[in-house]
Amino acid sequence: MKYFGVETIVKDRLNEGVVHKRSIPVLSIIVPCYNEQEIFDYSLKKLHSLLENLIKRNLISERSHLLFVDDGSKDDTWNLIYNASKSFERVIGIKLSRNKGHQVALLAGLSESISDVTISIDADLQDDTSVIEEMIKHYLDGSDVVYGVRNDRKSDSFFKRKTAGLFYRIMKWMGVEQIPHHADFRLLSKRAKDALLSYKEQSLYLRGLVPLVGFQSSQVEYSRSARTAGESKYPLSKMLSLAISGITSLTVTPLRIIAALGFVISGISVLAALYALYEKICGNTVEGWASVMIAIIFLGGVQMLSLGIIGEYIGKIYLESKKRPKYFVEEKIDE
Repeated sequence: MKYFGVETIVKDRLNEGVVHKRSIPVLSIIVPCYNEQEIFDYSLKKLHSLLENLIKRNLISERSHLLFVDDGSKDDTWNLIYNASKSFERVIGIKLSRNKGHQVALLAGLSESISDVTISIDADLQDDTSVIEEMIKHYLDGSDVVYGVRNDRKSDSFFKRKTAGLFYRIMKWMGVEQIPHHADFRLLSKRAKDALLSYKEQSLYLRGLVPLVGFQSSQVEYSRSARTAGESKYPLSKMLSLAISGITSLTVTPLRIIAALGFVISGISVLAALYALYEKICGNTVEGWASVMIAIIFLGGVQMLSLGIIGEYIGKIYLESKKRPKYFVEEKIDE
């Protein structure tokens, strides 16, 4: 797809007299897809209608488009994307050679897009598309990053609400900088996107990397709806994997906890040794099996946990050192 910048300064027709700081942007809405055939038509029509409306209102350029990224789907998703590109001129797509996960698919979309602004959103459209207009206005007023932030979690189960709150508290305590209740629904300007793509790590946790980019940012709040069709692509196991990836990719706090724990245990051991020596001198020692077993089990458990955490970091170093490509594009529809 050829790229044409638009140099016209925009006046927000909803707020007469307010001249925006930026020109009309070429917008690319990036939609990662994995086995989304059940909901694809619904998402396509809703997003395409939104795009047309924003173009008519002179908020985005006519060169704006939808970019669907097929993350190695096993169903008919890619054929649906291909057919949509023939029926709708503003639809393009790329197909990854195999399933690489949501974060890599999203990164592929960002890498392949040529636009002034990108907005990423999941194919299930649980995120509120009506706030995309507000995101564009924030960009026109100078923001390079606009986060979509949930203002409630009513659509989540009780378990997910509680674990989500715990997750954000743990991540903050660990020193990971991220926006609470924000997933991957966000706007990035071209320079913010380019800055994000300059990070080369293999283990991706984009919602933790984006705040590291800096630049002027803002937030829009929305209420997340229930999934219309299909199944969630983030079950508990994947959520836990993503959390571990985020912690080990962005902070060394767990290693420091191990060091602190080792220091504490060493201190307790010294005190225990002094106490044992005192009891020996006083002739009060009694051979005991229980105390020895408790000490062995406790220290053994701490050691195994510590080795597991250290191993996770060593594994990350191993994978990073290979510098393997994150993905391969099998097919591409750009017109």
